[in-house]
Amino acid sequence: MTRLLIADDDDLMRAGLIELLTADPTIEIAGQASTGREAVRGARRLKPDVVLMDVRMPGLDGIGATRELSREVPGVRILILTTFEQDDYIFGALRAGASGFLLKRTRPEHLIAAVHTVAGGASLLSSSVTRRVIDRMARQPAPDLADQARLSSLTVRERGVLELIARGLSNREIAAALVVEESTIRAHVKRILLKLGLRDRVQAVIFAHETGINRPLDDTSETPQGTTGRRHAE
Repeated sequence: MTRLLIADDDDLMRAGLIELLTADPTIEIAGQASTGREAVRGARRLKPDVVLMDVRMPGLDGIGATRELSREVPGVRILILTTFEQDDYIFGALRAGASGFLLKRTRPEHLIAAVHTVAGGASLLSSSVTRRVIDRMARQPAPDLADQARLSSLTVRERGVLELIARGLSNREIAAALVVEESTIRAHVKRILLKLGLRDRVQAVIFAHETGINRPLDDTSETPQGTTGRRHAE
């Protein structure tokens, strides 16, 4: 069973989500909350596997609640479900520790699958959110590489895999691009997360964004002397 806590300030929305999600016999509604503060208190007490978290709630909002839960109840996984597809919400939630970000227009079967995906320890972003994350990364100026020491712990291949993760590729797609087995990529991803002290792929995407590892090199004048193509292709 996957134990779920639903946090949303709209009573009708909560009722609808409960009816939808309990149609899956492997999902149990452990509790519900109408504010971020109630969600934090409920998660501390009930220890659900997943909190389905709205963003806009009175008092403590969903991003603040996610931040508190990531710090105080690290075993719980948080799946953001919101109407609003704003960059500040997306990046704020992911930096706060959310394991997934979906929009309320998501199809019911996709929401149920997302709950199980996040409960199983994976991360998940809707396709439109992934596109926004990647587009924002491409627009960012080069940041200072404050985490260069952490990056230097990666091998050349691991650095290349991290770049492809940040571009939104799945393990299968990365394996095809690098012409290796998918199991090899899974092993690389585990080592990358361990070396960088990251929890999941979502945090890896944010790390790549903040360090500039995945900046596009469309301007060939910025390509290091004697190299061509992708930055970490060697």
